[in-house]
Amino acid sequence: MSTGDIPLLSMLRQRLGYLSDRQKVIAENVANADTPGYLARDVKPFRFDAHMASDGAGLRASSVQPSQTRSGHMAGKPMKSPPSPGRIVKAADSETTLDGNGVVLEDQMIKMTETRMQYDAAIGFYQKSMALLRLAARPPGR
Repeated sequence: MSTGDIPLLSMLRQRLGYLSDRQKVIAENVANADTPGYLARDVKPFRFDAHMASDGAGLRASSVQPSQTRSGHMAGKPMKSPPSPGRIVKAADSETTLDGNGVVLEDQMIKMTETRMQYDAAIGFYQKSMALLRLAARPPGR
């Protein structure tokens, strides 16, 4: 049995993936704070009930097919990839500059801090869960 078979750990991995994606989008927003016409984006929130409504395994067949470039190469199979934790959506910020830029750095810094705190909490929960599994797998008397 792998840790991927445990639903709690699978959901934690998806949560960490969502938070990582959100951090990347926030970093892009900050990098484009001076780009005319750029609107701030965010990632659609991770929802527990959406995960529970999925197939449970957390995997789906990807539409990407590996190509066989030479006759001696093995034919590939469709790769399974974890579902995207959320799609990127345009975020409505409170201010837009005259050049059409909708990035408010203060808002982005708040989002970055919240994301970091949620990431740290998820990592802590993951580490505690792994410690409990190690404790349960240890032989008695040790």
